[in-house]
Order: sequence, then C-alpha cells, then structure tokens
Amino acid sequence: ATANWTYANGNIDEGVTFAENCSQVSIDAEIIPLKFQLHNAYPNPFNPVTTLRYDLPENSVVNIVVFDMMGREVRTLINQTQNAGHQSVVWDATNDYGKPVSAGLYLYKIQAGEYVSTKKMVLLK
Repeated sequence: ATANWTYANGNIDEGVTFAENCSQVSIDAEIIPLKFQLHNAYPNPFNPVTTLRYDLPENSVVNIVVFDMMGREVRTLINQTQNAGHQSVVWDATNDYGKPVSAGLYLYKIQAGEYVSTKKMVLLK
C-alpha cells in the first residue's frame, strides 16, 4: 500500500504529493499464551458436563487425567501432542469405559512438558 501526503510549508502547494512505501503487516488473531496454565473447570459444580481449559505457550505432549478422591484414574481425556494456544476439553462425567461416574469430588491433572498442575471439580447428580 502507498500512503500519500500533501506538502505544506506555510503555503499550501496544491498538487505536490509525496509517496512513502509501507509494508502490510498481518497480525494473527489468536495470541499464543506466555505460560502454561490450567484454568478452573466451568461450570463447577457441574452436571452433566464441564469444560477444562488450559494454555500452552508451545507445542507440547499433553496428558489430562481425571482422578477420584481415592487417587484412582477415572478417565484419560487427552494424551497427545497439541499445538500452542488456548485449548479445552469437555468431560461428560464418564469413565474410560463410557460408564457414568458417581457424584462427588474429582481431581483433574495436566502434564504438558515440565508443567504439572491439579485442580478440583464437583459432579452433582
């Protein structure tokens, strides 16, 4: 694109135009997060589903697992490489076999690179 200005030095000099070449700049609408982060489940408490959101500042192998309060693994939600950015996964309150789980308190844990974080969520029935 070319920008044009009309030159004036106290007098208006019509028809004197300067052109300066400008480069077009593209800005990606999706901003890459600066740090790893696991957000609170929403809604929480929930029934029948909740969304777990997390931020990845770089492409990472991501593992997100839901545990019951006894520390038993209930459901693996993600176990794959994902691109940097704002990510999310929905949990439908079922276990790895597709069976509904009991109401109660659950933990969800993310591992992405060296980042590890755990949060709580409550399933109501």
